Amino acid sequence: MTLSTAPPRGHRKPPATRRRRGFTLGDPLGALAILSVVAVVALWVMNQGGPLSLTTPDRAMGSLGLLTGLLASDLMILQVVLLARIPWVERSWGHDLLTRRHRWIGFASFWLMIAHVVLFAVERAVREPDAMLDALIRVFITDSWMLFATVGTILLIMVVVTSIRAARRKLRYESWHLLHLYSYAGIAATFPHTFADGADFHETWTRIYWWCLYGFAFAVTLLYRIALPAWRSLRHRLRVDSVITEAPGTVSITLKGHRLDKMKTASGQFFIWRFLDGPGWSRGNPYTLSAAPTADQLRITIKAAGDGSARAARLTPGTRALIEGPYGTLTARQRTQPRMILIAAGIGITPMRALLEDAGYAPGEATLIYRYTEDQHAVFADELRAIAADRGVELIFLPGPRRADTSWQAAGPAHLGDDAQVLKNLVPDIAHCDIYVCGPPAWITAVRKAARGAGAHRDNVHTEEFAW
Repeated sequence: MTLSTAPPRGHRKPPATRRRRGFTLGDPLGALAILSVVAVVALWVMNQGGPLSLTTPDRAMGSLGLLTGLLASDLMILQVVLLARIPWVERSWGHDLLTRRHRWIGFASFWLMIAHVVLFAVERAVREPDAMLDALIRVFITDSWMLFATVGTILLIMVVVTSIRAARRKLRYESWHLLHLYSYAGIAATFPHTFADGADFHETWTRIYWWCLYGFAFAVTLLYRIALPAWRSLRHRLRVDSVITEAPGTVSITLKGHRLDKMKTASGQFFIWRFLDGPGWSRGNPYTLSAAPTADQLRITIKAAGDGSARAARLTPGTRALIEGPYGTLTARQRTQPRMILIAAGIGITPMRALLEDAGYAPGEATLIYRYTEDQHAVFADELRAIAADRGVELIFLPGPRRADTSWQAAGPAHLGDDAQVLKNLVPDIAHCDIYVCGPPAWITAVRKAARGAGAHRDNVHTEEFAW
């Protein structure tokens, strides 16, 4: 169903030409991250002699074991920094991109760590073939701080195994998040043996380098993951004002607070929420704003998908909320084109509803395409029609089950055809639009592919995945 409405008055038009991405404060951190890896290799060459240390099998294994350990440590620190929630880094790169890079760096660090362990085990076995068991016990247990390192390695292996996509699908978000916190304990447990036994930690400048690296990671994590959220939660004093059922299994929670405009939150962003309603309050969950933020009010809309989201329906007015954020870049700040197309599936409508409310567009410059399975699950249908009537938004509702796992369309005869061609038919000028997409990961991939096939530039496609 398509609905066009009359134009409103008085809304600001966005620029009609593409803006080049300028220099941001996040760029130096990317360069420093690459430089840190180069520095680790340089330190290894200076202390071990580089290729000169590979002259005999046992020396080669020991030297390469040291290099892989140093690189693994460096990448573990980069992982921590990437998701330390540094505001200017989040704004520059976006939480989704940081999460993907965090994941891939994590797997690279993991395999380097495994190589480090195996190479040193083999080196000891080659050096002491007649006392192999004793040698392995020393290297993993009795040598200085090695028991801590072994325990830390086991913790990191557990975190990596539970981070594999197949494993994550079998875990509740709350369980996965709790297990993931053990990575901090694992990194901390492996830290002492590097300074006590690592050959590349004995030189003054080398020790300064590593202390600064670890200190920076610890400081930004403490500041932005603990101190800043605690300060914002105390300052803004958010409490539940009302809980309203929007659809079966879906509720909207309105929260009142103090001077919320000071956070400079934008529609399309999300917070990590913790509601002080009893046991389990410490496990945070990410929820996106479903209405434009005001100076004293925020609204989120939650679909029951786990313990944390299911309990949201039982919240009572007055319940205190703790927050981390705001995060995310699915905002009107991304706009570079004269028109905007918003494409949502299921609960992915929440940031689109907020964007439609207060983004700067003129009548006829915004189109919403909304996919949902059944009419009873069409969250905000009445609100969307009201906004469309007030601001001149074209609404395209596409109900029904999904056509296929690789398609973004609904099943049925309404829009038969190639995914890209159907999107092009719905939005003929898609090449000159900013395209905002939110929904399940596989569906987002299908929309992105269709948009590119319809002529959209990849930089004009802005996404936010409802996944972890």
